[in-house]
Amino acid sequence: MNSNSDILMNPNELVQFLKKPAAQFTREDLIRFIEARGIEMLNFRYVAGDGKLKALNFVLSGRNHLESILSSGERVDGSSLFPFVGAGSSDLYVIPRYRTAFLNPFTERPTLEILCSFYDFEGKPLESAPENILRKAYAKFRDSTGLTMKALGELEYYVKSFSEDLYPSVDQKGYHQTKPFAKFEDLRVEALMLCARAGCRIKYGHSEVGSFTKDGEDYEQHEIEFLPVEVDEAVDQLLIAKWIIRLLGYEYGVEVSFAPKITVGKAGSGLHVHMMLEKDGRNMMVENGRISDTARKMIAGILDLSPSLTAFGNTIPTSYLRLVPHQEAPTNICWGDRNRSVLVRVPLGWLGSSDMITDANPVEKGKSVPEESKQTVEFRAPDGSADLYLLMAGLVVAAEHGLSMKGALEMAEELYVNVNIFRDEHSEKLASLKSLPASCYESAGMLDKQRQFYEEGNVFPAGTIGNIVERLKGYNDRDLSERLYGKHEEIAELVREYLHCS
Repeated sequence: MNSNSDILMNPNELVQFLKKPAAQFTREDLIRFIEARGIEMLNFRYVAGDGKLKALNFVLSGRNHLESILSSGERVDGSSLFPFVGAGSSDLYVIPRYRTAFLNPFTERPTLEILCSFYDFEGKPLESAPENILRKAYAKFRDSTGLTMKALGELEYYVKSFSEDLYPSVDQKGYHQTKPFAKFEDLRVEALMLCARAGCRIKYGHSEVGSFTKDGEDYEQHEIEFLPVEVDEAVDQLLIAKWIIRLLGYEYGVEVSFAPKITVGKAGSGLHVHMMLEKDGRNMMVENGRISDTARKMIAGILDLSPSLTAFGNTIPTSYLRLVPHQEAPTNICWGDRNRSVLVRVPLGWLGSSDMITDANPVEKGKSVPEESKQTVEFRAPDGSADLYLLMAGLVVAAEHGLSMKGALEMAEELYVNVNIFRDEHSEKLASLKSLPASCYESAGMLDKQRQFYEEGNVFPAGTIGNIVERLKGYNDRDLSERLYGKHEEIAELVREYLHCS
């Protein structure tokens, strides 16, 4: 933020009141806001092992109490939050991160929310805490490359409600539908506004392809996409958005699910992650009007580690009911431009298209058009079950791996496709590509095989990798798709079991 206009137009009330961007919030800033706005309650929020936001509620009894909370944090039982924390030494500290503070939009009494990090009994960042793993990965990346990595998520979800006779939805034709055919546009628009007020940088929202009716219930798919921010902030805003959307669904009396699969034969929900690299504020993904060598190396690193990245981004058995051919979900390790059958997609990036606005608006001819590259690359495998901090940390590790890997450009060239690989005429190309894991069990095996890349520099502690491998293998879901083929009730039961994944 560089201007007063940026502050005044920011939907976050703390930014407007304090007249500074959230990254510059201090303890004294929060105290001043709390006193001026009559805030009665402060909630600490933090992510536990199940990927959901937890809460610790404080009724504020005076300035000394408030200063103590904001200065020292509080103590929690780590063994009840994480499977890797033993009951014998379970006490952890939760310490607030001031830049994440926002007003709770749901409570009647004025309440301030703030995200926290975990610290151990020595007052050091908890080595195995997912938030700290991302922090370590990103610090190592910046030190090694001198680059900044930004990311944004595409958050897809289904709204399930009782069927209506008026303006019925058309099966699998929900893309960018509007009311009255998209019944829950209002819920999505309200979510957009509340997320923005909570500090999320929103790009847009729309209804998605998935729409169908089954057993007297309507299923309607929506998506919220964010703007690129640094990787740690990108995860924070996804967590806050999922929390807000679920609460809104509860208030509307409908069920919201981020699960990768709602039923077989219908579009699943992904959590695509767009990424870009910057140096001194300049987008490094393009060079001379084309995808840069830096971007190609990054893509190669992600493709090389993609089999193990599924261990962080596709963490439940129904994840692999989504990763099947012909569903706009990737199954093979390759990349391409504007191609939705690939694992890493290079979306349109406004390269060489600066005259479109003057063509559509002749009155603008002769006026300068800002030239700012928006180019990203998109990793299309993850879904709503992802451990967001670990997924982003894994992508940071993979990007650094690609930038330093010998033969990265050659790998990128070899794995590039510019065709629909599922058409018969391209069967030879399809056969040459490696496949993503087809189950949690296979994903665990690939993580175990590639674990040295994540453990380098103790970014991912060995125990964390071991716990993930053990948990994923524990699903015993090898050949699950084949075992469930045609067994609709068993599939429905499995979907219900994982309907509210992290």
